[in-house]
Parts: sequence; C-alpha cells; structure tokens
Amino acid sequence: MSEKIRVLVVDDHTVVRKGLCALLSAEKYGITVVGEGADGLDAIEKTRSLRPEVVLLDLVMPGMGGLEAIPGILLEYPQARILVLTSFAEDAQVVEAVRSGALGYLRKDSSPDELVSTIHNVALNRVSLPPELVRKVMLKEHQTIEEHTANELTPREEDVLRCVAKGYSNKQIASELSVSATTVRTHVSNLLRKLNLENRTQLALYARQNDID
Repeated sequence: MSEKIRVLVVDDHTVVRKGLCALLSAEKYGITVVGEGADGLDAIEKTRSLRPEVVLLDLVMPGMGGLEAIPGILLEYPQARILVLTSFAEDAQVVEAVRSGALGYLRKDSSPDELVSTIHNVALNRVSLPPELVRKVMLKEHQTIEEHTANELTPREEDVLRCVAKGYSNKQIASELSVSATTVRTHVSNLLRKLNLENRTQLALYARQNDID
C-alpha cells in the first residue's frame, strides 16, 4: 500500500460528495482522494482508470446503484477495497453488498474519526462491520453452508483461513506459512469451494463466526 491511501469517493449528492472529498483530503488523515463519481457506472469506470485502494461507495443512487456496481468494481480491479457509506438502506441490501465483496459499512452520520479509521482498516483488507451486521451476514451464509464445519478443513487450510481473517494478502500468507503464492491460491480456492463461499470477505467472516483466529 502507498504512503497515503488512494480513495475514490462515489455519491450522487454533490454536496455530500464534495464534503467527503474535502474532509478526507486533510493532511492529517493520510488519505489522497484520487477521484469522484456520481453513480455505479462512474465507480466502475473510475476504478478502471484510477486504481484506488479504497472505493467509498454510496449504496443507494439513481441509475446503477452501489450494490449493482460492486461486482463490476472488483472485476475491473480485484485489489480494490470497498467501503459502503449510506444514509439509509435495507439490512438485506447491506448484507448483499458484503456478500458481494464489500469489506466495510458505515452510516453517513458516523463521525469523521470513525470514517477515517474504517478507511484505514479496509485499506489493510480488514473486515469492518457492526457486530449486528456480521450476525446477519453469517445467518444468511449458514442457510447455504450449514452442512460444512471447520472440522472438514485440513490443518493447513485452517492456517490459511486464519491469515485471511487477519487481512493478509496471498504474498503475506505465503511468507507467513513458508509456502509458495501458488499454493496459497490453491488453498484459498479450496476453502471457498468447501465452504460454499464466494470471496475473501466471506471467508474472514466465517473465520470470525467460528472462532478460527
């Protein structure tokens, strides 16, 4: 990660978007706002051209909303970390955003310090969600993975899962476990298949829910 976190701000309300950009640009926060957008299409196109480390994404926008944009953002730049920021949304929408790959969620009435702290956590690939939302996400996951348990995982897969839960990249996991990056990718793929999950966010939440840390 660069010295300053590269952030793309996407919100359809101009005043809110400009306010967020001005706030996050304060030198003390260690953040560089690399661009801004007004809808989901903007988010995807700007992610393609700007390669932000964190996409601060409004969930409810006219046209293509944030929820619809998440898969496109991650397709364009899988390394992007998505933080959903919204004033109102159905719990089901937020849960679906997390299941699609968002790493964090905050309401727009959160304090500036909370927002900045969460951006830094998400940039480090750490899941940043309120406990009650974690429970709802995992309840949704357990509807499809209840037949799977941690006992079905090999010891090495559990080691990899612990590292994923800590936000480690494949390169960091390879160094930590003294294996190749290719081996790590294989283990991550096996974990996703065995647990019937779709992405690393879900793996991290599974590890937290099952006390694999």
